[in-house]
Amino acid sequence: MTGLRVVPTWRQGQERLYVCSPDGRNIAWYDRQAARVNLLSDDLRDDVLDALGPFLSGPVAIGPPPVPTPAELSRLTLPPDDDLAPNRPGEALLIALDRDPAPPLRLRPDPRHRSLAAEQTVGEALDRMEGGGWRTLHSVPLPGGDRIHHLVIGPGGVFCVHAVHARKQRVLIADPMVTVGRREPRPLLRHLRADADRAAYALTAEVRPVLAPVGASGVDIMAPLREVRVLTDTDLSGLARSGGLLKPADVDALHAMARDRHTWTRV
Repeated sequence: MTGLRVVPTWRQGQERLYVCSPDGRNIAWYDRQAARVNLLSDDLRDDVLDALGPFLSGPVAIGPPPVPTPAELSRLTLPPDDDLAPNRPGEALLIALDRDPAPPLRLRPDPRHRSLAAEQTVGEALDRMEGGGWRTLHSVPLPGGDRIHHLVIGPGGVFCVHAVHARKQRVLIADPMVTVGRREPRPLLRHLRADADRAAYALTAEVRPVLAPVGASGVDIMAPLREVRVLTDTDLSGLARSGGLLKPADVDALHAMARDRHTWTRV
């Protein structure tokens, strides 16, 4: 077959090269990370390899697409309205601000904008970990109007991350109270542990809580914290260096369960 086109795309943070027929149908794709060419029809093997020739680097495996895993099948059958994976960082705040914007002549800035900026900064930092086998869900809704800012699943385990806006302010942590600048202390660590416990119940897996101050001029921890890790937005990449707890198949299975909105209705 002549006229085959190679179209690069990105899927879950990884590049794939699709081979398309003249009428636009996908007939094969090359997964660079797996070094594998997946053929939908073995009759076109030579034509596909000729088209991919300039893009191949080193030996590759060639054959039909692998059989979908249970996690992949679950994702494919999930209705779009129940899929949390497309949520943007701060999704709930974005919707709230769209439905009920702050008055234009308000004397003080709407605090929702600060919270949104913090969640977006943390979310972007976590999304950059995808290349290392990590998956992040944003703004996971919980019964009662609560939500998990970010749920991170990867080789190092499962983490419930709560973003706190602290631009150019010091953060004082005296378990369970968290004080940002001159604001009133809030029992954030108590709520964070509760969210992590609810996530652990929903996923039947250990979930560790992480507090993420954004833009803080400094963080003072008065005494060793129970269970909770404190990582500033610039230190979150440290999560990606932890591993050895979950295999790729476990990560995919937990992510497939967590992205289903119905998983969270019973917690």
